[in-house]
Amino acid sequence: MSSTVGLATSPAPLIHARDAREAGLHPELRDTAIRVRKGVYTSRARWEALPDWDKYLTRVHAFARTRPGAVFSHESAAALWSLPLFGQPRDIHVFDARRSRSLRYGDVAVHTSEDRRTFDEHDGIRVTTPADTVLDLSRCLPPAFALAVADCALRSYGRDLTVDGLRSLAEGQRNIRGRARIPWTLDRADARSESVGESVSRAVIEWWGFAAPVLQRVHVLRGRTYRSDFSWDDARVVGEFDGWSKYGDVADDARRAVRAEKQRENDLTRSGWTVARWSFDDAIRGTGLRDALLSAGLRPCRPPQTARLHTIGHNPRSLHPVAG
Repeated sequence: MSSTVGLATSPAPLIHARDAREAGLHPELRDTAIRVRKGVYTSRARWEALPDWDKYLTRVHAFARTRPGAVFSHESAAALWSLPLFGQPRDIHVFDARRSRSLRYGDVAVHTSEDRRTFDEHDGIRVTTPADTVLDLSRCLPPAFALAVADCALRSYGRDLTVDGLRSLAEGQRNIRGRARIPWTLDRADARSESVGESVSRAVIEWWGFAAPVLQRVHVLRGRTYRSDFSWDDARVVGEFDGWSKYGDVADDARRAVRAEKQRENDLTRSGWTVARWSFDDAIRGTGLRDALLSAGLRPCRPPQTARLHTIGHNPRSLHPVAG
């Protein structure tokens, strides 16, 4: 699959040392600049204000400045395609089909494969396709995070990307490393999950042994139409993931959104539904989400999958813990 969607640009402006010298500047000697990569700098203030995922995207663009023609893969490709990252990945990932084996130098991981790959190129930056990126990360990320990547890719590139297409691509690959992880992700990937938090929550709900919820159920109540993130109709329980960004940054908009949410919850409650709410921190801690569902009256129908639960909230491929 080749996408016509553009790649994410660097969140912070990058200055090549060569260009700075030609302009009479020496960024490496100034307190206002920070080196992102050898010979590539950005504003220290801008850098320090960036969240981990944007720092990583800036690192990817800095590497592209120093290695034109590199083909980005794995988390580096995910950052460029605006797919989820978890923490700040340790390495810059590139693909080099000319090599007979993978290697690592510094913070750069160079991958190769017996499998044929196709690449997209936008504005001089080459990157593995969204489909290959999803499968690469399904092989190596903790499963709840891999599911979030797959869900987001289906939402973003659904015109060209389908679960059946991903399955077909995976079945044709000879690489055995991490292959056993792929079916779990593809069996659950669903574009109806509207955020990373909802995707991670779906995995945690399953692993605590709760029944699979209906996603994005439509409720017509008291003359109003609502959608719920998760619904267990038999138990009359609705689950809501609280992603606070949905309330907006403008005070008036935020107040209106909160009032509408309160009206929605009141209508659900008066119609016999119990509403369970949780945050991203609750989801990656696992127990917070479980307790929210138990408090709403939902009961597990299977024993918990303790080994799977142990994988949430931790990404060994990240420099920093995953923030809630």
